[in-house]
Amino acid sequence: MIAHLVQLAAEEKQNPLIPPGPELLVGTIAFAIVFFFFWKKLLPNINKVLEERRAAIEGGIEEAEAMKVEAQSVLEQYKAQLAEARHEAARLRQEAQEQGAALIAEMRAEGQRQREEIVAAGHAQIEADRKAASSALRQYVGKLATDLAGKLVGESLEDYARQSRVIDRFLDDLEEKAEAAR
Repeated sequence: MIAHLVQLAAEEKQNPLIPPGPELLVGTIAFAIVFFFFWKKLLPNINKVLEERRAAIEGGIEEAEAMKVEAQSVLEQYKAQLAEARHEAARLRQEAQEQGAALIAEMRAEGQRQREEIVAAGHAQIEADRKAASSALRQYVGKLATDLAGKLVGESLEDYARQSRVIDRFLDDLEEKAEAAR
């Protein structure tokens, strides 16, 4: 036991932070072996894996950049197609408006032409009816005048050619007086 106490006292004088010489030597040799093993075997594998990861990440970034450029290109194409479609729609709308205006103008012109035809046909019909009525009236008035003159004179005035001339002259005179009065 005494030996043990002497040994403890000797150890107490030594600094606890600095290990004893043989332990320091064994620890240094063990550290060098582990360091050499890491440096020769593990470090190249670790660097290789890190390089592969870096390449994969850079490749992914490059791929993402390429996809971004492609997406931008597709977006520009889409915008161009959309603008073209809008332009085409505006052009078609304008054409439809122009065609509609032309069709309306054509229909108005056709309606105007038909109206003028109807009015002209009406005027022609009225004129024909007026002439027919005038002719019928002349004959009727002539017949009445002849009958009346025959009764006044006391004899029949059957000469139709003469009657017709006298009646026509009489009615023409009446018409001229009526027109002059207007």
